[in-house]
Amino acid sequence: MDAATLSQLRKPRSYPAVSVLMPTHRTTPDNKQDPIRLRNLLAEVKRRLKDDPEVPNHEADALYATLEEAADGVDLTYAAEGLVLFAAPGGEVHTFKIDQTVDERVVLDTTFATRDLVAAYTRRTRYWMLVLSDRVNRLWDGRGDGITEIRRDGFPMFPEPNDEEGVGKASPRSGRYQDGPYKLFTRQAIEALEKINARDRRPVVVAGVTKHQAFFDEEANGRLTVAGRVDGGYDDATGPVLAELARPVMHAYEDLREVAVLTELEAARGISRYAAGLKHVLPLVQEGRGEHLVVERGYYVPGIRESDGTIDPLDDTSPGKVEGEGVIDDVVDNLIEAQLNYGGEVTFVSDGFLVDHDRIALVTRF
Repeated sequence: MDAATLSQLRKPRSYPAVSVLMPTHRTTPDNKQDPIRLRNLLAEVKRRLKDDPEVPNHEADALYATLEEAADGVDLTYAAEGLVLFAAPGGEVHTFKIDQTVDERVVLDTTFATRDLVAAYTRRTRYWMLVLSDRVNRLWDGRGDGITEIRRDGFPMFPEPNDEEGVGKASPRSGRYQDGPYKLFTRQAIEALEKINARDRRPVVVAGVTKHQAFFDEEANGRLTVAGRVDGGYDDATGPVLAELARPVMHAYEDLREVAVLTELEAARGISRYAAGLKHVLPLVQEGRGEHLVVERGYYVPGIRESDGTIDPLDDTSPGKVEGEGVIDDVVDNLIEAQLNYGGEVTFVSDGFLVDHDRIALVTRF
């Protein structure tokens, strides 16, 4: 899943867009119960569709059949931490296994409940690893503990034959290696990475010997966010080796980033560009004023959509336990959707991290 797919999933659908979310287990004996829990959730979907006066019977039957077929195709033998199923009128269906636990729930709305996908997308460590050397520049896609080599958009990149003519030859005057071809080769890698990063923005781990690290700094000139560096020659290194090298670099980067969130909130409070608590944050996001939304992962609040379209949060209740006309399963999910649709940033933090900010906080644009 990439940023473009996530953006498409966030768009409004015809009612009812159905979301089924279920925690899953990787090992026995816990995973023995997963198929049963999935059937129970499908039964709940069927009941809610049948009981909903806004959904004609034939549409309810078709939608349930689409969802059931998708569920039958899920191999729970190879599960992750969570399973997400989406279905909408017209036969649209999506299935995701994500490396993040989810709260078990069924949601019927005009949008899919994508907050867990957003959380998995933003929380899971995602980075580019650019490996520089004289003879090949490689780009790796780092996601969590895994890493795969990018083989598109110019990568892996090899120097042109005419670029190699001066490579490795000493200058008659200085006796030093000529740097021109190396710099050009590094610049080409940076330019190719910038195009990829424009579609899927991430921090970059730069791997290479001191010379290539220096060329990168000179040619990139701050245009890419550098999470950290790995010194040495790794152009022939395997994915597992590179993932192990990148892990401590990214852990240090994420620790600093989490601390920076609190610093940012306090700075915003000092210049009156800050709000905390759902009832204060909600209208600001709906007006498009949110620059950076910070929310605890386990924060769910149901709500009521009034006749004029406004949303009123209810008291904190377990997700999926409130039903009835106009009920929204999770106001926080809708809030996240709105924030992303307005081009704002969303950061998920651990439960209890925002204890002084009423579990949700916002840095406003103005």
